[in-house]
Amino acid sequence: MNLAELDATATARLVKDGWATPRELVDAALSRIEKHNGALGAVVETFGDQARRAADGPPTGPFAGVPILIKDIGATVAGALHSSGLKPLRDAKFTVPQDSHLVARLRQAGFIIVGKSTTSELALLPAAESPAYPPARNPYDTTRSPGGSSGGSASAVAAGLVPVAHGSDGGGSIRIPASCCGLFGLKPSRGRISFAPQIGDVNGGIVNEHVLTRSVRDSAAILDILAGQVPGDPYAAPVTVPSYLEAIATAPGPLRIGISTRRITPRGTLEDSHPDCLAAIEHTRTLLASLGHTVHDAELTELHDPQWVSRFISIYASGMALELDFAGRMLGRPIRQDEVETLTWAFCELGRLVAAPAYLDAWRWVQMAMRRMAPYWERFDLLLTPTLAEPPVPIGTFVSPKDDPLAALMRAGEFAAFTPPFNATGQPACSVPLHRTAAGLPIGVQFVAAYGREDLLLRLAAQLEAAQPFEHAATRTT
Repeated sequence: MNLAELDATATARLVKDGWATPRELVDAALSRIEKHNGALGAVVETFGDQARRAADGPPTGPFAGVPILIKDIGATVAGALHSSGLKPLRDAKFTVPQDSHLVARLRQAGFIIVGKSTTSELALLPAAESPAYPPARNPYDTTRSPGGSSGGSASAVAAGLVPVAHGSDGGGSIRIPASCCGLFGLKPSRGRISFAPQIGDVNGGIVNEHVLTRSVRDSAAILDILAGQVPGDPYAAPVTVPSYLEAIATAPGPLRIGISTRRITPRGTLEDSHPDCLAAIEHTRTLLASLGHTVHDAELTELHDPQWVSRFISIYASGMALELDFAGRMLGRPIRQDEVETLTWAFCELGRLVAAPAYLDAWRWVQMAMRRMAPYWERFDLLLTPTLAEPPVPIGTFVSPKDDPLAALMRAGEFAAFTPPFNATGQPACSVPLHRTAAGLPIGVQFVAAYGREDLLLRLAAQLEAAQPFEHAATRTT
């Protein structure tokens, strides 16, 4: 049996049925990381001794003994390195004294944290190439990016180093690497998973956390574990089903699905996606029709408004400036310009120029756009788009020259045009691995549901997975 080919549910079954112990699973994961991480750059730190001690305890929870990685930003692991992709925090060996709510819930479910995964600096870019660490690489082609900012997590899961890994998504950072690495990636609804106990939300609710998985059932089961309001949360997503895992056991009835394939670029132009990404849409259209769903070309024209770019940047840059300043407070001194990437400094400086009325105006515009979108969800149950406008890009694509500090951001906006609007609206969205390029690179497609309807996304994704089982890169590297 090749452990690297199993999802988290199947891995947990080994422990339940007595075929493996948690210690054996942890030792095997740490061995795979040691063997392959030099080529992949997916993991920035391992917790061998702590993980083995945890594995030697009595197995409890539905995922007892299953190894997992936590992304090196956002969720906190008590006593572990927490650098957020920043060299100053890495060099200071900065740690946080307590588990975040998400990490505590994962531990209670039996998961064993074996390390931290690579991210971009402050999770800003759709890659995982922070100057603090070697770049994370795509297991399908190590000259290419696994996407980001949860790129280390995606690379590790796709390569079979661990069966599941934590990710966060502030502009597509779960869905983007899921698409690039042939995984399933769900961004939950705003307020679905708590950021307790440290904070209420991140950037007004734009950022969400969940996991990158090899199967839909893992994503659903872990959402059952993580979902729910904690006292002190500023808001919570509505509960639509008692269990997401139970929900996927029933296929959805015939759905009305609209397709929107044109993207708005940072320059304000409306453009088509790469032919491989459009081919993924056509393949998915055929598959959906064969399952009894009604599929129509129906552009969500509100996504074509060029003001999306400027409004999202105003909100995101303000939040990024806050995060850099917060990191400085944690360090005990301000972080200097020469300690971060050219883009990071320029973007934070841009954020400091956004006046409070302009910031609030950007949010009001987003909320009005959400209102204007509302009739679409009366006509259609789901929206289908490309997850990305291009196949996985080469390592180093998102690097700004000194004389054009925002160049990488503009390039990222072209690459990942379809994901950020749904961070702004708070709607759930997922990337489903249904296509490959002629060279074998994964291409995901994005489904979007109305606010609070993760159950509908998961049920359709499970139906698609049953009709076309997902393939993974594990045997390529392990």
